[in-house]
Amino acid sequence: MLTIALVQQGAWDIPLDSMPLASGYLKATLDADQDIAAEIDVRICNFRGGTGLTNMARDLFSEAVPDIIGFSVLGWNYRSFACLAETFKQLNPAGLVVFGGNHVAHQAARVFREHPQVDVVVNGEGEHTMLDLVRYLLTENGDFDPHEVAGISYKRPDGTEHTTAARERIENLDIIPSPFLTGTLPMLDAAGNFRYDVALMETNRGCPYKCSFCYWGGAVGQRMRSFSRERLAEELDFFAFHESPTIVLCDSNFGLLEQDEEFVEDLIEVRNRRGYPRALETSWAKNKSARFMRIVSRLRENGFKSSFTLALQTLSDEALTDMQRKNMKVNKWEGLVDWLNDEGLDCYAELIWGAPGETPESFLDGYDRLASRVPRIAVYPLLLLPNTNYVERRDLHGFVTVRGQDDDFEYVLANRGATIAENLEMQRFIFWARIFGENQYLRHLWRPARDLTGLSQSELVQSLITAADRSADAEVAEFRELAPVIAESPAVIAGLRRLYAQPRLERFVAHWWEESVVPRFPAAWRRFALDLYDFERWSRPVYVEPAGGPPPGWRETTVADTAGYASDPVEFSYDVAEILGQWEKAQLTAPSTAATTYVFEAQSGFYEHMDNHETAAHYMGTPRRIA
Repeated sequence: MLTIALVQQGAWDIPLDSMPLASGYLKATLDADQDIAAEIDVRICNFRGGTGLTNMARDLFSEAVPDIIGFSVLGWNYRSFACLAETFKQLNPAGLVVFGGNHVAHQAARVFREHPQVDVVVNGEGEHTMLDLVRYLLTENGDFDPHEVAGISYKRPDGTEHTTAARERIENLDIIPSPFLTGTLPMLDAAGNFRYDVALMETNRGCPYKCSFCYWGGAVGQRMRSFSRERLAEELDFFAFHESPTIVLCDSNFGLLEQDEEFVEDLIEVRNRRGYPRALETSWAKNKSARFMRIVSRLRENGFKSSFTLALQTLSDEALTDMQRKNMKVNKWEGLVDWLNDEGLDCYAELIWGAPGETPESFLDGYDRLASRVPRIAVYPLLLLPNTNYVERRDLHGFVTVRGQDDDFEYVLANRGATIAENLEMQRFIFWARIFGENQYLRHLWRPARDLTGLSQSELVQSLITAADRSADAEVAEFRELAPVIAESPAVIAGLRRLYAQPRLERFVAHWWEESVVPRFPAAWRRFALDLYDFERWSRPVYVEPAGGPPPGWRETTVADTAGYASDPVEFSYDVAEILGQWEKAQLTAPSTAATTYVFEAQSGFYEHMDNHETAAHYMGTPRRIA
């Protein structure tokens, strides 16, 4: 009996498990092969992002040491998994260590040099590669030399590295057994609840683009290949049966293919029949076609929550050229935003800071141009990823990088357009912009402040940073120190959790608004500006820590057939929701007071899902006018 452990670890330390989809595919493929099923015992070891090495080692090796250990490697776990491989070799020197995943594909020379305990690196899709490798191990008794297994790099007995022929992409994706329909992945926790933060699905594989910062197309093949509609419909029904609230698609360009419309129709059908899922998140097609608009309209008509993304990455023409990327024309994305607003749908935009050809000035100019139409902007610091064009041309672009202390990402410190000092100052800005803009701690006030004070969104963020720098409050000082050198997501979420957990920090933000921004409003609008911040505060998600109760002014209730919270009645001097809803007209004249009372409602679960700004948006508070 050959024992196999497949190891996966989530990116972040979150309260729920991340679904180990890659390991699920591998185990389902191995278990489905009748020729070897009786000769293998495969288990999945799935760890949360915050799990330490000693705890992982305990769970992996305390009872039985496997014969083969396969790691699904990405930048955040490369070093940890290498350490576990070293421990494994101490316990089982004859055992086999397999590394697979985008981060190590075609990187065998470096992997073997840095971590000699690794025996095999998988290049490309892993399901059939792993199957062939296991078959080889079950039949060969001599020296390890799997030269006929396509799609791998390995070390021969004499220590030399050998890379086999490339493996062809899997054309008929349905031949990969479903890790859901086969029962490979457990769906429920001990209490009978859906155990993962979201349900992950692939509807297709491939990406038609070759962006300089990304290896998606190269990793899985540029030509897109799809799972069948019938299989996907079965998987949707499976998730609905297990009451998964959110489906997240691991697709590169959803909305590009005709079958994407069929998928949405099947999603609607299963929701109508079973009540779940209730939200869909995905990486949308970069260029938004009529098909995208039809899909968005169908989701809206049927009450689905979703985040609609403008993945622009930069508005600098020079940076776009170096990215090997062609964005939508400015008037086109602006028109798309107008259409989404007319449909009553929110969208957010994505930018990358650190791209060659971008300066701090050009980036902030693009940020503010974008923010004038889309205040919610996700800004990601540029990382140099293996196998990308940026890495291959790093000298041309003048990159200065540093590898992460606990991960294997190359963080950009400078390039030909920005010095180290300029980059570090921008990273600080990004940290604050991501917390307050991307994660929507401030959501409603950006546009009124811009239109009535003349302050751009970046100037408002900078004003907030300045106020924090000048504050003598110890809690604010500790919050300032949370800003990392590189504004990566774990640090951003740590800051966001601190902000929600500490009432004094909320009072600091309110004080900044009242003291630094409200006086810049026209006199006739200042009282409304104060109401606006109160409206903002009540519209945030309700942050409730485990075993805790709702904050003052909130009570438990049911919202849209789901556990949630309702506020006590909140009185305002203006009908803020009405004014914001008619802002184009409302801003033209000073508002008239109109005593208004709202009850705010929000679904529970924000604490468990706030690490992902897309799913966290589903928990925003909404007003219901009662007087």
